[in-house]
Amino acid sequence: MRPWPRQILGVLDAGRGGLERWLEAERDQIVLWLPVAFGAGIAAWFVLPDAAAWIPALLMCAGGALIALAAGQGGRASRGLAVGLVAAALGLVLVWWRAERVAGVVLVRPIIVAFEARVLRIEPLAARGLVRLRLATRRVTDPATDRGGRQTVLPAIVRVNLAEKDVPTGLTRGATIALRARLMPPPEPAVPGAYDYARVAWFDRIGATGRGFAPVAIVAPGAAAGADLRTRLSQHIQQRVEGSAGGIASALATGDQGAISEEDAEAMRRAGLAHLLSVSGLHITAVVALVMLLVLRVLALSPWLALHVRLPLIAAAAGAAAAVGYTVLTGAQVPTIRSCVAALLVLVALAMGREAMTLRLVAAGALVVLLLWPEALAGPSFQLSFAAITAIVALHEHPAVKAWFAPRGEGRWRGFGRGIGSLVLTGLAVELALMPIALFHFHKAGLYGALANIVAIPLTTFVVMPLEALALALDTMGLGAPVWWLTDLSLRLLLWIARTTAGLPGSVAALPAMPAGAYALIVVGGLWLALWRTRWRRLGLAPLLVGLGWALLAPSPDLLVTGDGRHVAVRTAGGGLAMLRDRTGDYTADMLAENGGVDGPPLLLADQPEARCTRDLCLVERVAGGRRWRILATRSAYLVPARDLIAACRQADIVVSERRLPRRCVPRWLKLDRPTLAQTGGVAIALGEGVVRTVRAPGDRHPWRVPSRR
Repeated sequence: MRPWPRQILGVLDAGRGGLERWLEAERDQIVLWLPVAFGAGIAAWFVLPDAAAWIPALLMCAGGALIALAAGQGGRASRGLAVGLVAAALGLVLVWWRAERVAGVVLVRPIIVAFEARVLRIEPLAARGLVRLRLATRRVTDPATDRGGRQTVLPAIVRVNLAEKDVPTGLTRGATIALRARLMPPPEPAVPGAYDYARVAWFDRIGATGRGFAPVAIVAPGAAAGADLRTRLSQHIQQRVEGSAGGIASALATGDQGAISEEDAEAMRRAGLAHLLSVSGLHITAVVALVMLLVLRVLALSPWLALHVRLPLIAAAAGAAAAVGYTVLTGAQVPTIRSCVAALLVLVALAMGREAMTLRLVAAGALVVLLLWPEALAGPSFQLSFAAITAIVALHEHPAVKAWFAPRGEGRWRGFGRGIGSLVLTGLAVELALMPIALFHFHKAGLYGALANIVAIPLTTFVVMPLEALALALDTMGLGAPVWWLTDLSLRLLLWIARTTAGLPGSVAALPAMPAGAYALIVVGGLWLALWRTRWRRLGLAPLLVGLGWALLAPSPDLLVTGDGRHVAVRTAGGGLAMLRDRTGDYTADMLAENGGVDGPPLLLADQPEARCTRDLCLVERVAGGRRWRILATRSAYLVPARDLIAACRQADIVVSERRLPRRCVPRWLKLDRPTLAQTGGVAIALGEGVVRTVRAPGDRHPWRVPSRR
């Protein structure tokens, strides 16, 4: 054999040996990558467009696993790679099966229809004066028809909002009601990077959403009046504590956020405190800890029980019962169930005498959730919660951090300072872990959240929740009023922290829609840093930094067009966004601002010096990429004379309209009218780079993009 082949083989053998030695040193950490591989398969199904790509991906995973086993000679690396590829294939198959299993009819166009339905869920939205109903449709009493005279088939599940004054007295879950409503398909993202409710509704089996009209009649009663404990408890709390403070109190007890005003909810989000409003691991941990403490204290009063019974085991069982009961009371939503599962795993570990919080426990919890709800991986709730707990556990498992904050014989004030340092360091680690996720999903992140949470989390956990629990207990004897007053004060302090933090200069970092590739690199780098223990973990900095750089350098869109063509936002010379229409809903304006990377409401295009607007048309000039772009958009429902419109089109680079434009309307670069937008969905354009992003990708066959429609 020639010298150079032997040298190559020697290098490969040395590399294989080094890899095996590294994995041997990390053997306790390898299992942590099992849920990561499983999640990678789920993510691949969401990213790849259709079955023509999903099936080859499965075959590649299976083939790669066989090749790894055959070529690896039984080493740890080959076995780990094979198991990871099999897990990825299982994740892809599971989420595919889940998407097919929940398939149902979805409306294709808005309709007005009268029908009867059974009430599945009642969600009061007191701050908006609405009540949201989840309904199982039964029969249509006044059929709606399309232009061809065909009767529309209603989806099995619809979501309808009613004005509070239109809700019939005595409405409870299980009741059958008759109503008339305007229903529409679950909306897809208005522009690239916006919230995809169509995907969420698909997995939640909701085929239409809309607004109901009075009168609403109860055809058959449901559960006994007042039997809905969650609704009764929310109403009781909001009667004791008014305003947004009462809304936060009911959110902590029942998960009902409907009484929190939009201004205060936005302040909580900007301050990085929104996680306190959603029942999660923090709340369940507080409930479990309080129940365990009370049970231990009460049972320890008996010397015989203290000597003959394992009181921690009984306390753990009581804590588990409290976790399950609290989960049911707060609506048993997927995020709450996920937190409950994690709490139960911690209690099992405690009962077995194991360390309560480890990365293995976090990995087990993530795997359980993905097995039950694989679609949760794509949502921000799953990513935020597991990123936070992973960052906390990984930080405190680091030898240097563990040694620095370990208990030691020292003065009270020195120990107190060390505890504060631990809180600050933990808060910073969590904020750094959550910021890319918040920027990817919401396009903004609070910069002072770590500092605000240092006060807000202890305030909520050790003051607000115990006071509220005590007040509710005393209300059974009619003695809760003084404690409710203290609860109100503590909640107003929490709101003051949120409003003050949100009002600080530069409190929010805004970023346009982040490229999916950049986000993937950030996630891979973060996981590599968190899950390994040897010095090779530092290699995770490479993809992390590349992803961050890519996200920060990604071009901001100069033009945003919603899928219906009605709303257009154009980048101004000052870097802000200006809206085409003077009357635009707050939700649409905020959504366009967020996806354009702007913190604050957009401006009006008609007020900009570079725009010339009439009642029916706007022509705006934008300099980008070394050239001047002329953008023409219609802004009213009135028809413009065809000759004038065709002439204006020829002078424009881009033309946007909610209507079908004449065939002779031919701009110099891009025409976005109703037929085009029906194919592309919302559009975001970076003019300088010539990058055009659309909501609907060519060939995308995910079921919520091409569902069974009626």
